[in-house]
Amino acid sequence: MSDNKFELLGNTYDDVETARPSLTYWQDAWRRLKKNKSSMIGLVVIVFIVLFGIAGPWFSPYKYSDQINKYKNLPPVLDMYQLDDLYVYVSNDYNMFAVAPNGRMIDRIELDKRDVVKKVYTYLYNGEEVVLDFSFKVANQNLAKEDQHVYNFTVSYRGETAYSNEPTTKKINKLFPFGTDDLGRDLLTRVMYGARISLLVAFIATIVNLFIGVIYGSISGFEGGRVDDIMMRIVDIINSVPLVLYVILLMVWFRGGGLVNIIIALSSVYWVSMARLVRGQILSLKEQEFILAAKVIGVPRFKIIAKHLIPNAIGPIIVSMAMMIPSAVFTESFLSFIGLGVSAPMASWGTLANNALSGLTTYPYQLFFPAMAIAFTMLAFNFIGDGLRDALDPRLRK
Repeated sequence: MSDNKFELLGNTYDDVETARPSLTYWQDAWRRLKKNKSSMIGLVVIVFIVLFGIAGPWFSPYKYSDQINKYKNLPPVLDMYQLDDLYVYVSNDYNMFAVAPNGRMIDRIELDKRDVVKKVYTYLYNGEEVVLDFSFKVANQNLAKEDQHVYNFTVSYRGETAYSNEPTTKKINKLFPFGTDDLGRDLLTRVMYGARISLLVAFIATIVNLFIGVIYGSISGFEGGRVDDIMMRIVDIINSVPLVLYVILLMVWFRGGGLVNIIIALSSVYWVSMARLVRGQILSLKEQEFILAAKVIGVPRFKIIAKHLIPNAIGPIIVSMAMMIPSAVFTESFLSFIGLGVSAPMASWGTLANNALSGLTTYPYQLFFPAMAIAFTMLAFNFIGDGLRDALDPRLRK
């Protein structure tokens, strides 16, 4: 056969698509996690909350225990009334404050005279009288509905009068953006410190539960037989009592709250769900060929568990751990809410919510901000957990 019967085609591989480089298990999981928008939003929220709790107090001029009694129960948004060159804010308990036009608190105006019968208070500002008349609020109750005033008080200064239903402007409280509590403590700073307490308890308790649950569940699942029966019956006994009630009983037994006691109480019972999960994963993996091969060549049991079984079950373990963190945050907040949490004046989100109960109808913002922090944290971790569940599932790999 002669060579002229063959025609050289040249380089025909220039337009062939280069094969995508192979990805490791974790690289592929991260690639798919980034495609989950809700998980990435949750991750951004968690990073923000962590930075908010760790770095935020450094930029605050207050500490969590600082009390400024003259500024107690200030809201985050001020209804300001302009009287000549004076801007004032009148609180729900009829304290009067001089405010700058941009919303920055200047000082509380001192009360000079109080007429309890006529419901008229007189204040002094730079030597001049500022009169607050809230007798309308009482008189309204004795008038027909169509004759009632739509305002609760009037404030007068230099011949000018402002009415409660006609604030000149609304401004964000520049001095206390989240407002203050009944002792004049800055709520923004206390929510920051609350993030430290709540997240610290949640992360430490979750890590401790992770180690206990993984070790306990892996031993139970790998050994099987009577060892498995005994270990699982212990788990059943612990699980027969609601875990929150068990934690409350432990806190009572510790005779009070405290950061260390909360961590110990949570760590002592929250590992049972992790142990059940790990045991189920180990039972499904220990009969695989690579485990049988490791047993045949004489690999010690500890190494089989540590180097073969647990790494192959790491996906569900990480997902479960991500779901345990919001549960721990909620439990810690609940314990602080019922008075078994950190001691005053330290602040956790549950403590702040408990302190806000007495003035809930009058000062709802005091409950809104810690409750919002708890809700956002739990939602963010749940979004991350859902994304990790999808990203680490090998059946979804493409």
